[in-house]
Parts: sequence; structure tokens; C-alpha cells
Amino acid sequence: MRVFLTGATGYVGQAVTQASLLHGHDLQILVRSGSEHKLQLSAADRPRVTIVHGDVLDAASVEQGMHNCDAVIHLVGIIREFPARSITFDRLHVQSTRHITESAQKLGIKRYVHMSALGARVGSLSGYSHSKGLAERIVRESDLDWTIFRPSIIFGPKDEFVNMLADMIRKAPLLPIIGSGEYRLQPIALEQVAAAFAQSLTMPETIRNTYDVGGPESFSYNEMLDEIASALGKKKPKLHVPLAVMRPIIRLMERYSFFPITRAQLYMLLEGNTCDPTPFQHAFGMQPVPFALGIRQYL
Repeated sequence: MRVFLTGATGYVGQAVTQASLLHGHDLQILVRSGSEHKLQLSAADRPRVTIVHGDVLDAASVEQGMHNCDAVIHLVGIIREFPARSITFDRLHVQSTRHITESAQKLGIKRYVHMSALGARVGSLSGYSHSKGLAERIVRESDLDWTIFRPSIIFGPKDEFVNMLADMIRKAPLLPIIGSGEYRLQPIALEQVAAAFAQSLTMPETIRNTYDVGGPESFSYNEMLDEIASALGKKKPKLHVPLAVMRPIIRLMERYSFFPITRAQLYMLLEGNTCDPTPFQHAFGMQPVPFALGIRQYL
């Protein structure tokens, strides 16, 4: 199968690229000009990968790049906005999904696999989750043979979240925690997310299904910090900062890229990010990767 892939230069995208090649698919990858160096392809992989230049926000380049493909995997997404640089949830999640789905329908490409996020829903207080919900609605209203994946926190080598927390544990004398730290997360291994995207392309039973994707266990934020600290062989005291103190600070500081959290991310944290992973595990026949074991392989 020849697959049109967006977001291949990103963290998850690189893993999906490798999983897709491993499952026998050839790829047509949409890349913005100048970003080709971010693709990590071996000499053996290159003959099976075609790079097409374009941008998910440019509908014409999307349609042109999608020619001759049998299926689409749409991964493009952001975790925080920078409106001054036109990097917004509406543009990268909603508009890009509209361009991709409309181009696929115009070209007669039916198979479509979509990256969403656990907690995606229209009307969420988190702009991130709201935009993901709007994108899902566009997909469901199309006549494509779609599959939607909604992962929780994804962990693996070079991930942002776990490595950021690990760096904080290594360097900070105290671990600052917003509020109680009892909000729960269900981290899922990168390799399992990537494998599911690649496998689903040739699994008719996954068509018009949405999968909540989480690991075998959920953890409070406090427990996640403890697991990461244990993997590093360190123990640090925690400092709980009240929400009433943090909210105005986040509102003021989220515009700066060095500040580690935004209001959208805070809403998602406080909401929790857990699911029943059983349907996902059964559909793809996967043995769950425990968080504690997985992070010890790369921290």
C-alpha cells in the first residue's frame, strides 16, 4: 500500500514512518521545504520513500502531494500555540484536517487514519482538546474509511514529557507540583502507538472505529514522578503549589516558549487522561508495556 503521511518529521511521525515501512507500506511524505534533514531514513529505506514538498495549511500542495496514494495517515499536531507566529490549534488541527480529508475525498482515496488525543471533545475548556474534537468531527462527517486513535501521554526515547520531568528530577532540589498532583495519566509506549497506525491500514475491522489508547496502568502525577525518580535512582522532596497561585502565573508566562506549561495543558492535567485500553489491546493483539519497565530502557 502506498501511504500519504503527514507529520513524519515529528517524534511520533518518525516512529510511524519506521513501523509503516516494517509492515510493507511505501510512503509519500509531505515535508515543508527545508525540513528534509529531520527525516531519519536508512539507505535501505530511501527507495521506498518519496518526499513531496508542501504544507498541510496549503490545500493545493496537499492535493498535489497525495496523488497516486492508496491511504492517508494524518499526524500533524501541536501541544501549545504561538499565535504571533500563526501557530494555533485551529490552523494545525482543524484547518489541516479539513485540507487532508477534502483532498483525499477529491482524489478517491478512501482509507484514512487520524491522530487525535485522549480527552478530545468539542467544548472542552482546553483549546487543545476542543480543536482535536473539532478535527474528529470533520473526519467522522467525511465519507472516508476512517480510523481514529486517541493516545494518552506517549513515552519513549526522545519523548518530551518524561524526559522533561527526568531533567527536572536530575537538576532541581525540589519537585514543584501544581495542586495536589493526584490527577491521573495513563502513559502508552511509542512503539505500540506507531505499530497500531501501521497495522490498522490493512485491518477492515478498524474502519469507522475510534480507539482510546493508554497503557496498562494509570498513575497520579505524583506517582509518575516517583516512577521516573526511581528509574534514575534519585529521590527528591515535592513542593505542592496551590492552583490559586499557579493559574495567574501560567496566564502571564505561557506566551514564552521556555515556560513549561500553558493553560490548555493545565486544564488537561487537572481533568486527568485515562481510559479503558482493553478494546485497543484486543484489536491489535498487543502485550501492554509497563511504564516503569519502558522508561528504564532509555532514561
